[in-house]
Amino acid sequence: MATTTNGGDQLPDASGVFATTHWSVVLAAKKCGGSPRADDAMEKLCRAYWPPLYAYIRREGHSVADAKDLTQEFFARLLAKDYLQHLRHQKGKFRSFLLTFVKRFLSDERDKAGAQKRGGRKTLVSLDETSAEERYLDASVNGLSPDQIFDRRWAQTVMERALSRLREEYVAGGKAALFEQLKDIQPGEHGAASYAEIGARLGLARATIASAVHRLRKRHREILREEIAHTVARLEDINEEIRNLLAVLIR
Repeated sequence: MATTTNGGDQLPDASGVFATTHWSVVLAAKKCGGSPRADDAMEKLCRAYWPPLYAYIRREGHSVADAKDLTQEFFARLLAKDYLQHLRHQKGKFRSFLLTFVKRFLSDERDKAGAQKRGGRKTLVSLDETSAEERYLDASVNGLSPDQIFDRRWAQTVMERALSRLREEYVAGGKAALFEQLKDIQPGEHGAASYAEIGARLGLARATIASAVHRLRKRHREILREEIAHTVARLEDINEEIRNLLAVLIR
């Protein structure tokens, strides 16, 4: 079976079911005059890409206040100027598209610098500004170029979103305590002692804990693929983006 948008954008996920990408929903809605579903999709895109775009703009030399305003203005212009329409004929990744257009956007802003003071614009996404700045100042970004910082923050944000969704699923299923015990066990660890200790704390057998770890890691991989799938145009791009994400995180 398949889910389609009015624009005809489809993406098969790993299970063979077609997934509608967030940006394809936005494209279809733009064509038809907008919809609550498109607003929701756009908000999700903004939340996913606000941190890496903010970090990129900060690395370009802008102050905290200016970087915040520029990031918000970029998303506003993304819709107002129909930049998303360029995606109709693009076979690629939303991440690459955004990076290309934010560079053009900043170049335009430099050309008219001083012409008007920013401010008073609609806030598309309300985020913790302190947290965004702390991420930018993290020691792990020292020596990285703006493009590299964008990729690093993108990867971290995707991983955080996937982990947050996983946590929500466990909480909804009444397994919050189990999730908190298992979430930090790293892949590749034998974990015999850890499994036994966790089992003792939760009143579960070691074998039960081992199975729970396997299910948690499997579901985390599935959610990660879903997050990536929302921002690529083709099935083969999912695996490539996951490889990129892992490569960025281990640099």
